[in-house]
Formats: sequence, C-alpha cells, structure tokens
Amino acid sequence: MSDAPVPQADPRAAYIAQRVDIQAAIARVLDGGHYILGEEVTAFEHEFADYIGRAHCLGVASGTDAIIGALRALEPAPDHYVITASHTSVATVAAIELSGARPLLIDIDESTFALDPQELGQVLAHPPGRIAAIIAVHLYGLAADMQAILPLARRHGVPVIEDCAQSHGARLGPKRLGSLGEMAAFSFYPTKNLGAIGDGGAIVVEDPRLYERLRAYRQYGWSATRVSQSVGACSRLDELQAAILRVKLAHLERDNARRRQIAACYQERFGPLPLILPRLRPDALPVFHQYVVRSSHRDELREGLERRGVNTNIHYPVPVHLHPAYRGRVALGPSALPRTEQAAREVLSLPMYPQLSDQQIERVCSAVSAACRAI
Repeated sequence: MSDAPVPQADPRAAYIAQRVDIQAAIARVLDGGHYILGEEVTAFEHEFADYIGRAHCLGVASGTDAIIGALRALEPAPDHYVITASHTSVATVAAIELSGARPLLIDIDESTFALDPQELGQVLAHPPGRIAAIIAVHLYGLAADMQAILPLARRHGVPVIEDCAQSHGARLGPKRLGSLGEMAAFSFYPTKNLGAIGDGGAIVVEDPRLYERLRAYRQYGWSATRVSQSVGACSRLDELQAAILRVKLAHLERDNARRRQIAACYQERFGPLPLILPRLRPDALPVFHQYVVRSSHRDELREGLERRGVNTNIHYPVPVHLHPAYRGRVALGPSALPRTEQAAREVLSLPMYPQLSDQQIERVCSAVSAACRAI
C-alpha cells in the first residue's frame, strides 16, 4: 500500500483516466483552426442542454460569469436584492454585486446546507426592497429544498436561479438540478464533477427570450451584425475546454455513480462514530461533489487525519458575511445566520473523487475511525 497521503481531490486523476480521448479532442481543435465559439462549443451546448433537460445552454468563461450573466439577464437595478445563502463559495455573492444588485444573505437548512425555506418566506413576506432573484445553491452535490423554495418564489413573483456549480447530474425527483428554476449556472472548474482543464461555465435556460438576451450579453451585447444593441461582456467558453468537457460529459454518469458508491461506504463505516453525516433524501439522487461530515471537534479531527495520511478540506471555513470584504456591509436575514456560523465551525470535507481506489477508501475509513477514537 502506498504511503503517499490520500488527496482530498485530484483533478489530475480525472485527466489520466481519460487521457487518450482528451488528447484526441485537443488535437481535433488545434487541427481545426477555429478556436473561439466554434463547433465544439456549439456541440457541447446542445449536449449539455439535453443532459440537464433544458432547451438552451450558453457556454461562458467561468461559473462566476454564469451567475453574473443569469442575473444581468433579469436586469436588476442597484437597489434590488438577490437572496442567497452565506454558506457558499464567495463567488456566489461576488457575482451578485458584479451584476449590479445587492446580496441579501439568509440562514441555511441544516439538512441541506442550502437556503432555509422558513427564513426565505419571512424575507419574501417583508422584504427590505425589491427582490430581483433568489439563488438556490445546491451545495456539496445535495439538492436544496426546491419543493419549498419554488412555491414561495412563485407566490411572490421572484425568479429562481439555481447555482449548480457542485451538482452536475444530481436529481430531485425525476428532474435534474438545473431544470427547476428559471435559469441555472454551472461551473466547470477542474475539481467539479464535470470539470474542465481550466476555467469554464454555462447557463441553462428554457425561456428563448432570456436565452437571446444571454447570448448577446456573452459578446458585448452584439447583434448578428456585431453592433452592440445592449451593454454586454466578453465571457466565452473556450473551444478547447468545450472539447474536453464533451469527453468528460460522456463519463459523468459513471463517475457520479462511483461517488455515490464511495459515499455509501463512508455512510456505513462512519455511522457508529460521533459525526454528523450527510442527510440523504429518498426523493433525491445526490452526486457528492464533496462528502462533508460535521464534528464539534473538527480541527482536532482534521489534524488527526493529516497525521494518518488523509488530506481534507473545509468548504467553507468562514461564512461570506464574515469575510472582511463583506462584514457589516451586506444585508442579512432576520435570524442573523446562527446555523450558518455553526456549520462553518464544524464542516470537514473528506476525500471524494471517482478515481479513489478501494485501498484508499479503506485508508480513509480506518483513519477516520482512529482519529475519532483519539479525540
């Protein structure tokens, strides 16, 4: 058995597993000579839209750009609010401000790590101003409670954008995440379930009017004659990344199944331990972008695992509203986010990627058991 530490994530392993096909895709693009918004981007957009179950997909430069573009398509004013969670990547909140709107951060539901529907209902009933959108973040590959969030949003006439950066391929009932709200934003950062070898993102949408607005926004607000009819940006998915993503999309279902297999092993082995494990819904199919446990002794557990050759990560150690750039400046929901702050003190991401070997999984399980006993 190798003494090398077990990585928490390993995007290089994903490349090696598909190296022959990825290199062939790269060569195809280089030999084709069309490097910006060519056939690979168009083909990937069609394939990914069909996979998610939406009419349209627009490839953009990053997951952050995908959120910005989706919000800009709704044309928020500077005094409009966008509701989301604080227990998320800072990219979600940064994108709200970059779109020209104001973040309004509310607490999480501890079973999903996503928006708390009860507090969402309170904010929608007594908003501080106009609510331009709700961003429901499907964190860690688990589904937000969309059965509660969507009816609340529609009752108040507020569009929902799904942040699917960590949930490629996940389902809620018969539908894939990304097909439930008005729009959805995806990231293809290399560690994602569907990861590029560089940055990339996409917006999926059903409404053809929103799609046309998004397509213009991607390139300076251009019309077909390259005349800017509206203010836009330069945010294009690269041809090389699109070709790589097409290769990886063909393997996504298999890779997600392996993630669930690893998670099932963790669930069984960690059940007797003093840890809070992911809460799984019978009506949802998770994809375990991360496998996150909670412990009141999180830092001691992490140190114990590092000593035993198991690398971990914390997603996320500081809620966005407590980052120096946002503290005291962004609007908060009425709860003041106690569950969010508690989660940030307890969450720990264990090794999770499809290429983990059975031997590495056993090392993780043994190390977690030993580290818990030692606390």
